[in-house]
Amino acid sequence: MNTDITDCLDGLSGEELFERGRGITYDDLVILPGYIDFDYNDANLETRVTRNIKIKRPFVSSPMDTVTESKMAIYLALQGGIGFIHYNNKIEEQVNEVRKVKRFENGFITDPVALSPRHTIRDVDNIKASHGFSGVPITEDGTLNSRLVGIVTNRDIDFEKDRSKPLSSVMSTDLITVNQGCTLSEANKVLKQSKKGKLPVVDDRFRLVSLVARRDLIKNKDFPESSKDIHKQLLVGAAVSTRNEDRDRADALAKAGVNVLLIDAAQGNSIYQESMLAYLKENYPEVEVVAGNVVTLRQCQNLVEAGADALRVGMGPGSICITQNMMAVGRAQGSAVFQCARYAREKGVPVIADGGISGIGQVAKALSVGASAVMMGYMLAGTAESPGEYFYENGIKVKRYRGMASLEAMEAGGGKRYFMENEAIRVPQGVSGTVVDKGSLVEYIPYLTKGLKQAFQDMGYRDVPSLHEALYSGELRFERRSPASQAEGTVHSLYSYREPKFGIK
Repeated sequence: MNTDITDCLDGLSGEELFERGRGITYDDLVILPGYIDFDYNDANLETRVTRNIKIKRPFVSSPMDTVTESKMAIYLALQGGIGFIHYNNKIEEQVNEVRKVKRFENGFITDPVALSPRHTIRDVDNIKASHGFSGVPITEDGTLNSRLVGIVTNRDIDFEKDRSKPLSSVMSTDLITVNQGCTLSEANKVLKQSKKGKLPVVDDRFRLVSLVARRDLIKNKDFPESSKDIHKQLLVGAAVSTRNEDRDRADALAKAGVNVLLIDAAQGNSIYQESMLAYLKENYPEVEVVAGNVVTLRQCQNLVEAGADALRVGMGPGSICITQNMMAVGRAQGSAVFQCARYAREKGVPVIADGGISGIGQVAKALSVGASAVMMGYMLAGTAESPGEYFYENGIKVKRYRGMASLEAMEAGGGKRYFMENEAIRVPQGVSGTVVDKGSLVEYIPYLTKGLKQAFQDMGYRDVPSLHEALYSGELRFERRSPASQAEGTVHSLYSYREPKFGIK
């Protein structure tokens, strides 16, 4: 019997998969393979993160105080993504973080850790344990506001048995420096000639301004995919709340050069968010605005009509979020992204999928059901570039990670997101915990990028626009996964196994 293959397509279209009334998460679906006619390296991950801003990689960091400050935003932007600075801080602190990103020059460490001559070798050991480096500049008082007097590197302390020795007795004082204002190529030339590992940059009073590290020059030699604005500065976003007093925060951030403002609310369909949107679009039309969070068509419609340049989609799927349990409100993330993206696409508004991303597979699934980018909290927490110090828990190197609706975060200011900032009684919608060390973004983002490109190859699509075209035409096919198929699709039946460095989720 001859059968026309078009009459018996495998699987389901997106429309069929996300039928009304059925909540679908990423784990509930699998994407059926397509036809491969290109090398995975040819996959193009460029995408729109807002109406008018494109980035080379669909990776966005969450505005959480254990995820995104300037270091995260810098190294994510260097590798094609964009970071959103959290607002659990004073206005001037958040503005300073944004300015660090905008002032960043590739290869210069603009906020180096310094110690004083009175500190000990043990203090250097602690820095190495928490930050991963041991080359430390020494200033008169241990800050950037005093004169540079020496530098300590591994060769100065490796064979010292007494770790309580003051740094004044071991530091190198024969310093090679460059003056503030030198270019990276000039600094690189001096480093090569000196054969030093660290090169301090000083001002006209010999105060430490920044540092150039040979290791970083090698790592950061070339970031061709970096996210930059028309002024060749790195792109950066920042979060504000819906409260009227945060208009002052938004004013200061806009003046500092922020490219995107994100109105941070757990439930974004409110008169408060519409009011903030109107204020931002009227006063700062050059600044893109991400609105949310949303999970329904009505929510999307209200915020798009109010002027949103992108929608942040997700209510309850985050690894530290308990909103759906505590509030009985939310939506399965796959369904939320598909329905919201389908509506927003008609209005020319990109969707950022926020929550439920724990590995490369979830990134690919989020994009396949309509998202233009994914916002990551858990995925980026625990990296060297996330805020906080490493410590050991049951012998495992970890960092703290907390939801912005956890009691701990709300006490620090996160309650603004949930209208609970000054409430005597707080009902948590998130928890605090720890995440395992993931290393540096310099290695981690290329890993995620390569894996995602390979996923695009398996799906049979070269870029995000063609993937979305296939989704809405019905060409892209899915299948629902039973609990047994989910178990079958991951590691099983082994006595033991070694998990890959970055996990298998």
